[in-house]
Amino acid sequence: MIELADVLDARERVAATARHTPLDYSHTFSSMTGADVHLKLETFQRTGSFKIRGATNKIATLSDEEQASGVVTASAGNHAQGVALAATRIGVDSKIVMPEHAPVSKVEATRSYGAEVVLHGADYDEAAEKAHEIERAEDRVYVHAFDDPMVMAGQGTIGLEVLEELPEVETLVVPIGGGGLISGIATAVKAKSPDTRVVGVQAEGASSVADSLQKGEIVERESVDTIADGIATRKVGTETFEVIRERVDEVVTVTDAETAVALTTLLERGKTLVEGAGAVPLAALLERKFDYADDEVVVPCCCGGNIDLNVLTTVIMRGLVETGRYLRIRTTLKDRPGELERLVEVISDARANIHAIEHDRAGKDVAMNAAEVELDLETKGPDHAEKLLAALRAEGYEVDVLV
Repeated sequence: MIELADVLDARERVAATARHTPLDYSHTFSSMTGADVHLKLETFQRTGSFKIRGATNKIATLSDEEQASGVVTASAGNHAQGVALAATRIGVDSKIVMPEHAPVSKVEATRSYGAEVVLHGADYDEAAEKAHEIERAEDRVYVHAFDDPMVMAGQGTIGLEVLEELPEVETLVVPIGGGGLISGIATAVKAKSPDTRVVGVQAEGASSVADSLQKGEIVERESVDTIADGIATRKVGTETFEVIRERVDEVVTVTDAETAVALTTLLERGKTLVEGAGAVPLAALLERKFDYADDEVVVPCCCGGNIDLNVLTTVIMRGLVETGRYLRIRTTLKDRPGELERLVEVISDARANIHAIEHDRAGKDVAMNAAEVELDLETKGPDHAEKLLAALRAEGYEVDVLV
């Protein structure tokens, strides 16, 4: 099991490559939660994620012979970019296997950092199987995304930075995929500040650690389903699980809807873009998935900002829906002149904005003398949405809320 000395040694190795990222007090989230909230913004790290820390530490500790043989790894995107840049800076050849549906932005970024990219499999685990085939066939060194002591130690340098800047920190909230990040952070934090609490957060659709802790042994999920692709792993690592059991105080889960709200709130109020995996700690804080006191000093670790723009569009829309600021409804009108105008007038009087209209009089479920209308509406919040629906129903419209 890694110890504090490993993390301290890692800091010396990664200092020339990894940035010391900001730790910013957030008035917005402190006000919303009652806690004293400081955001550890690994979104501003090189490659947009903390993964550069562990990758650099691992590759730097390889022998000359191992470095000459090249490295290979599997990743959903962030580890891929970290390994690619770390290897290129040290002069090591890298080959990265990524899931076939990995975000295009992460694939292109990985190539731009100098790696050869191989697309294979539906998720991280299938990509990892392919990467191990390449490891054996080409005699490369496999750089594991999380279940490696040197990788864990590199990620743990985040914990050192937080403690040095904010020694009064009471709780760190850390995302968990395979467990490398939280293992490194918990190792550093518990050694230097034993009373500081470390809370792990997983996506509900990829909750392998939460399930494993409950059963007392590693549990592998049959599949994962979450917008937080950076932590979408089917099982926790063997070594990371032992560290988590000993040094992490609590593990909680959040839904994709809660993650979307946290992501959009941080974007709108904090002017900071994170990916799904980077938003889950904030989601856990906002949804009070763990107990905390008023004015408790809490640091959510926003671990990455590499979100695909197509995914971002979907997530923002979901966040607006969850906060009552976007509404899709369906109603039926008499198929005669002026009926659509009357409907629009009711919506306008309620001060809602029409984003899109679909008017269908030919559908097989629509009466011959009627037209079905679907509208996407921008509203100001849950209360405004309810007032709009009440106004429509008061005018005799039968309204189905679709989202």
